[in-house]
Amino acid sequence: MRLTVNGKDIDIEADPDMPLLWALRDLANIKGPKFGCGIAACGACTVLVDGTPIRSCSLPVGAVEGEITTIEGLAADGKLHPVQQAWLEDQVAQCGYCQAGQIMSAVALLDEIDNPTDADIDNAMGGNLCRCGTYPRIRAAIKKAAALKLARA
Repeated sequence: MRLTVNGKDIDIEADPDMPLLWALRDLANIKGPKFGCGIAACGACTVLVDGTPIRSCSLPVGAVEGEITTIEGLAADGKLHPVQQAWLEDQVAQCGYCQAGQIMSAVALLDEIDNPTDADIDNAMGGNLCRCGTYPRIRAAIKKAAALKLARA
């Protein structure tokens, strides 16, 4: 089966019922998306499919239609994505386990809404759990990333 991941076509041999997460991690050696819960409840495995955040732990690889973007595919031309830059500047991560999923959800939010309100952020990020409780820093980084993105435009 052929997948387009981070702008590259990759061929993998997988049972169509295999979760996309395992196809990415085990067959394509893409380690950014993490296994958290296996039931699409925590968001650690979030990737973008055609710009929409999805939980890769519960999506069968055979059902994927569209281009997959993982955290590894965000930086372009040696520049961090504005969300990645804001995450670093605001020192969002503690343990870091959930951060790839958090970042991917934040990217999708800012692709949809240029200047999100707190309610927009809460709505978009509600399915991403952070056991360390860095939610205030996540919100601040999303607002900073929105400003960075607008400044780059």
